[in-house]
Amino acid sequence: MAGKVNEKSYILQSSYNFSEDQGSSVDSNENAFDDMKQLIAEEENENRSSLPRASFNFINSIIGSGVIGDSRGKLDVLAHCQLLGIPYALHQSGFGLGLLLLVMIAYITDYSLILMVKSGHISGKYSYQGIMEAAYGRPGYILLGILQVVYPLIAMVSYNVVVGDTVTKVVVRLTDASPTSIFSKREVIVLICTLAVTIPLCMYRNITKLAHISFTSLICIGTILITIFFRVGSMSLIVPHHTNAWRFANWDIVPAMAIMSFAFMCHHNTFLIYSSIQEANEKRWELVTHISLTISLVITALFGIVGYATFTTYVQGDLLENYCWDDDLMNFSRLLFSITILLTFPIECFVVRDVVESSFFRHDPNVPISDRMHYVSTLVIVGISYFTSIATDCFGVVLELNGILAATPLAYVLPALCYLRLEEGYIFSRRKLPAVGLALFGMVVTILGVILLCADLNEGDTCSHGKVMPYCAANFTLRV
Repeated sequence: MAGKVNEKSYILQSSYNFSEDQGSSVDSNENAFDDMKQLIAEEENENRSSLPRASFNFINSIIGSGVIGDSRGKLDVLAHCQLLGIPYALHQSGFGLGLLLLVMIAYITDYSLILMVKSGHISGKYSYQGIMEAAYGRPGYILLGILQVVYPLIAMVSYNVVVGDTVTKVVVRLTDASPTSIFSKREVIVLICTLAVTIPLCMYRNITKLAHISFTSLICIGTILITIFFRVGSMSLIVPHHTNAWRFANWDIVPAMAIMSFAFMCHHNTFLIYSSIQEANEKRWELVTHISLTISLVITALFGIVGYATFTTYVQGDLLENYCWDDDLMNFSRLLFSITILLTFPIECFVVRDVVESSFFRHDPNVPISDRMHYVSTLVIVGISYFTSIATDCFGVVLELNGILAATPLAYVLPALCYLRLEEGYIFSRRKLPAVGLALFGMVVTILGVILLCADLNEGDTCSHGKVMPYCAANFTLRV
């Protein structure tokens, strides 16, 4: 490829001037796609992170519910709900096969992250948008932008689904509302939360005003995990044994892999973490990636094992759905999780809105969009997420959808295609063959996932929202 930057020339450099490379000729849009860059303002003189610090940042990014603190002391929170879906993924694929798939997904994710940085060195572009545009021009840049809008938009839908699941039960418990009461309707509860909390927070133009929620989210998530572990023994006593409880393999492998892919999704933060490493190069990046993915795998697997061991075949896409309605300890956890979700919702909304405004309404990047257009675009985005979320109460389905339509292409297909296009040599050469396998894997999971998800939807809704779990209805409920 003519004019290609030599990869080795970049490896030999001990430091890089990332601030000069915007990663795309469409400078006004680049930052719109990076979740973390929305919350921070770049400084002229930035400190670099050590390998342990960079690994810690990356682990938090992968786990998805915690504080992401870079070397400049700036924060981002990515309070996704994927950990609550891992036990459900193990149920879908079978417990033994599910653990093997979890290891495989972690390994493949590790390889795709390394490929992204390789592509950055080859092209001289140190952003996801940059390597896509370097490889496929403007069409590639637009495709990536669409996927990176779909990803947070579906996340917003999942947040509303969780709020409908959790807050409804808390309200029913506190008010002793009847099933016919307006406050027992998840659509009403989500609407009230949307009007009272999420819309006012989403109206902010500068999301840094919400930076303090990082610590709030970390405390809430930590408390929830403690309560889940605390309830393992007592819940195991009332959850009935099922003959298929510990099956090694089940048929729903592809949807399970989609949820797992969503759980390990962190590619939008790759170059931000990479740029913070002291004397960044490919070898140091590989070490950070290996450490981060290994630790994240252990944490994710542990959470999945505990959740599945507690409820086995009864496990739901939203793990908190499995606990009894009059379990006050878990109602407290439900309330904490709802607070975390409601405070995180505006971050995802900010990303979607900024992409839409920058791409369609902001002709001059130096001129802010009008207040009227800002409010209208915010209301439209929040409205879409609300009406979509009340169409289903299956959190597991939403996780599968995001994993299939967004996470899998973003994590596997596009990084592999970028590398195959940018790296010199025959596409089926020994050097490129693993990347070909990665791209094919992502495409197969996406295509089969869409087909199977549509087939499952046609068979009917299997979620248990609004229904007391059978083991709770048999007068074995727990009380604190």
